[in-house]
Amino acid sequence: MNIGLIVAAGRGYRLGGPLPKQYLPLAGRPILRHTIQALARHPEIDAVQVLIHPDDQALYDDATAGLEKLLGVRFGGKERQDSVRLGLEAIGALKPETVLIHDAVRPFIAPETISAVLEVLKRGSAAIVGVPLADTLKRVEDGVVASTVSRAGLWRAQTPQGFRYKNILQAHRHAVRTAPGTDFTDDAMIAEHAGLRVEMVQGSEDNFKITTAADLARAEALLQG
Repeated sequence: MNIGLIVAAGRGYRLGGPLPKQYLPLAGRPILRHTIQALARHPEIDAVQVLIHPDDQALYDDATAGLEKLLGVRFGGKERQDSVRLGLEAIGALKPETVLIHDAVRPFIAPETISAVLEVLKRGSAAIVGVPLADTLKRVEDGVVASTVSRAGLWRAQTPQGFRYKNILQAHRHAVRTAPGTDFTDDAMIAEHAGLRVEMVQGSEDNFKITTAADLARAEALLQG
């Protein structure tokens, strides 16, 4: 069984207004609905588990009405890392083989990218999506360029980040025991901390995270073709 795990418990209000960004409308429907559908429509994804904030139950119910493959909603934790761990614990009874952890505000994940991640997991323990850096990188100190950083081998990590279920659950538990208080910025970092080999899958510039008004306008334009 392959399960998609969507982290939607954040309180992102950077786009303005009273709603967390995952519930803002995109082409007339909440961003979260588009994201769920992108995973659920893939034939190899058997179920989708969403982690939400306790205050968002009504918003979630409205956003997901009529969708298929959804497991019962679960509440996330204080930090993203906590939410993912709680989600992993919640799906344990289903005995999944793999889990794809995805951001709630990345609605444009392509089916072929999902397939590529799952293909890696048939032979490996972890795979993440990303794109290689194209811009020149500068290290700046007090507003002045101090040096140029080589971009060779540098990628921007995206989601989904896929793992064999037992491995990533153990990695999260290991992180809680051995590195409390550490700011793990994504699940790949937690896997790396546990010594897992993480493979990179080529992603797409369209698989961007909606965090600003400009991102939302770009998403609207993308849906309009």
